[in-house]
Amino acid sequence: MSETAASATAGSSREAEIISALGTRSVVLVGMMGAGKSTIGRRLAARLQLPFVDADTEIESAHRMPIPDIFATYGEPYFRDGEARVIARLLDGGSGVIATGGGAVMRDETRDRIRRQAVSVWLKADADVIMRRVKRRADRPLLKTADPAGTVSRLIGEREPFYQQADLTISSRDVPHDKIVDECVDALHGWLCGGTDETISPDPLDATG
Repeated sequence: MSETAASATAGSSREAEIISALGTRSVVLVGMMGAGKSTIGRRLAARLQLPFVDADTEIESAHRMPIPDIFATYGEPYFRDGEARVIARLLDGGSGVIATGGGAVMRDETRDRIRRQAVSVWLKADADVIMRRVKRRADRPLLKTADPAGTVSRLIGEREPFYQQADLTISSRDVPHDKIVDECVDALHGWLCGGTDETISPDPLDATG
């Protein structure tokens, strides 16, 4: 067997072990807007051969309107109520990879459900990385302020104590997406099958943005 084939077989075996260890649980990605939850989530789901669901997309489908319009029409508390119901439904739907909205973990009931029914992964991104990624997008209602950078810093301060409760932490930075996915797979395998450290630190040679 060639070295490439052996590596692929080893990878497939590790991913199969993760799926087996998950059982009916999901992998839930948490973190700030712009951390890459949807992008990494899709790729991670493909690697694990699990369905991928974006909670924000599900909310938009249920309301038949984009999230900024939900905020503008009904307000944030209404949105958060619907978000909690959607995440509960997704967690009850069997194993998969779920990307959550940045504020989802602020709800006690949502954190408790994730703790019971999933393995949580915090994609941790610095404020400057987040701003570079979101500044050209118009679908971030919480950033429609006079000082978006200040808002991001405030939200990070408010939310990080809750993100830190995640089972695993992966540094989201400006490296190829597949590298972040590899680190997620390594961390999940260690957590579920081996018992390695719960935080994957970036290689010092990586770009940090």
